[in-house]
Amino acid sequence: MNSVPPFDHIELHLIRVLHTVITERSVSRAAARLQRSQPAVSAQLRRLRALTGDALLVRAGQGMVPTDRALALVEPAARLLAEAGRLFDADLRDRPFEPSTAQDRVRVAASDYLDPFFLPHLVARLRDRAPGLCIDLLPLSGEFDHRRRLATGEADLVIGNWTERGGELHRGILLRDEPACLLARGHPAVRAHDADPSSWNVERYGQLQHVAPMPLQPGSAGIVDEGLGRQGLRRQIAVRASHFSLIPLMVARSLLVLTTGRLFCRRYEAALPVRVLTCPMPLPPLTYFQLWHERTHRAPLHRWLRGEVKAVAAELQEAVR
Repeated sequence: MNSVPPFDHIELHLIRVLHTVITERSVSRAAARLQRSQPAVSAQLRRLRALTGDALLVRAGQGMVPTDRALALVEPAARLLAEAGRLFDADLRDRPFEPSTAQDRVRVAASDYLDPFFLPHLVARLRDRAPGLCIDLLPLSGEFDHRRRLATGEADLVIGNWTERGGELHRGILLRDEPACLLARGHPAVRAHDADPSSWNVERYGQLQHVAPMPLQPGSAGIVDEGLGRQGLRRQIAVRASHFSLIPLMVARSLLVLTTGRLFCRRYEAALPVRVLTCPMPLPPLTYFQLWHERTHRAPLHRWLRGEVKAVAAELQEAVR
C-alpha cells in the first residue's frame, strides 16, 4: 500500500532548498544563493533526507554530487516552484487579458428576453475578438439556480432582469427598455386603435387574452404582472411559454397579446405581421442586468467579457432608435 505523502511537513521554501542544493551541488553555495546560514541549510537538508529516504548529496573527492534520486527530483521541484511563482506573481495577476491569444472557456447564461439578436451578436463579437475562446451558452429557466451556478463556476455570467441580486453577487446594468405590447397586425384591437387610438385603453387590455413567458424565479408573478398588481390590475394569461423567441410567432397567428420590452417587440415588425402598441397603462421600465460572482470580479478575462456584453447591448439599443 502506498503511504500518504507527508505534505504537512513540506513547505514551499523546503522545495526551494531542495532544488538549490541539488543544482549548486554544495551546501555552502546553496546557503549563499538562498541568503541563509550554512547551518540552517544543513538542517533543512537533513529534513529532506528524512522525507525522501535518500542522501541526495554524497561526497565525491573534494566535492559533492547528487544521487540518482536527487537528479530525478530536480525537474518536478523546478516545475512546482515555477507554478508557485505564477500563482503569487502580482505582475501576472494584473496582466491585461489578451483576447486574440486566449484559449479559455466562458459560460454565459441568458434568455432572449432582451433582444432576439443579442446572443448571436455577442457570439459573433467574441469569436471575432477572441477566436480561441470557447463559449458555453446556458439556457435560463425556473430551475436554473443562478446563485449556485455562479458560485460553483458552472456559470460565469448571468444576463436577466431580476430586481434582486443576492449579497454575494455583483450586478451591472446593461439597458433599460420601455414596456410595449405586441399584437397581430389584423387583431381587432389594432384595427380599433387605428380608427380611434383612445380605444386602446386599460379596460380593453384587461379584456384580451395574453401570452407570457414562464417566470424565471419560481413563485414570482413576473415584472409585468407585479407592475399591474401595484395598480390593482390583472390580465388574463392564456398561454405561458418557456421558449420566449417563439412567442412573436404565436402572437402573429392568434389574438394573444405579448407585453415585454419595446426593443424586443420592434425586432419583429418587419419580419412578421405584427404591430407594436404603447402600453395603455404606466409600467416601470424593464431593466436588464449582468450578474457575476465575487470569484470572477477581478479576473482579467471576465472583466473583458463583461465589457463586451455591455458593448453589444449598447449597440443593439442604439440600432433601433
